[in-house]
Amino acid sequence: MAIIVEKPGVDGLVEAVAALRDWQSEGVAWQLHPGDLGWFWRSGAEATAAAVRIWRRDGRILAVGLLDGADLLRVTTAPDVRRDEELARRLADDVIAPERGVLPAGKVSVEAPKDALLQDLLPGHGWQVDEEPWTPLNRDLSEPVKAPDLRIETIGPDKAAVWADVIGAAFDGSTFTAGKWQAMAAGTPYADGRCLLGYDDHGDAIAAVAVWSAGPGKPGILEPMGVHRDHRGHGHGKAITLAAAAALQELGSSSAALGTPSSNVAAVETYKSGGFRAQPEVWDLTRG
Repeated sequence: MAIIVEKPGVDGLVEAVAALRDWQSEGVAWQLHPGDLGWFWRSGAEATAAAVRIWRRDGRILAVGLLDGADLLRVTTAPDVRRDEELARRLADDVIAPERGVLPAGKVSVEAPKDALLQDLLPGHGWQVDEEPWTPLNRDLSEPVKAPDLRIETIGPDKAAVWADVIGAAFDGSTFTAGKWQAMAAGTPYADGRCLLGYDDHGDAIAAVAVWSAGPGKPGILEPMGVHRDHRGHGHGKAITLAAAAALQELGSSSAALGTPSSNVAAVETYKSGGFRAQPEVWDLTRG
């Protein structure tokens, strides 16, 4: 049967998350994680469903994509079909043609695993490597994680506003609110997620992070992590990163991973100080 692409609807999101969860494993190229859908869920279930695309063949999910904004498609595939020519050509056709409804006309980007055949096909259709590289970072969790020099709390709904305030003060232009935390926490991926707050000696919340497991023995991710702008330069980024790694270890994750723009040198160094190792840079593909 031919490969079809579909919008899953709210009910179908559970299936998409399950597929992404199943595909995570050590030693495979950086790919879309169920936690990425979990963080997007802050906009609500309906908005998340509208941003997700699923490619199937004979009923089986082969690929899942997330429209992370109007001009970026983050897509990954089941590990065994990364070089499947039929799938790669269908993906390429869908992202090239605006009338397919996957990406709009104009300047757009695609993030895909570096070993996916899609990476080889798009440059032949006017796509090029983006100028801005990303640095994936990874920390093995087979050994105990050193306790951070910071009081850490795993929060619930009662601290949603505090967590939102710290995230808002960590990222310029952030629109995150307690309501968005509630929406995120209601999402399917948050069953494997945790939100942490770090407090200074005065009892002020000064750092926040969300961690997302994909199940025992699988890589987990950090998304997002931030330190309040008024409390930077004191090692709090390293401390909350260590806390995130410890939380993922408690959830059974085999490793902790994340990606950040290579140009954000301070962030890369912060993660390194928390025991993360930088992996080879990756680039999106862009058109326009």
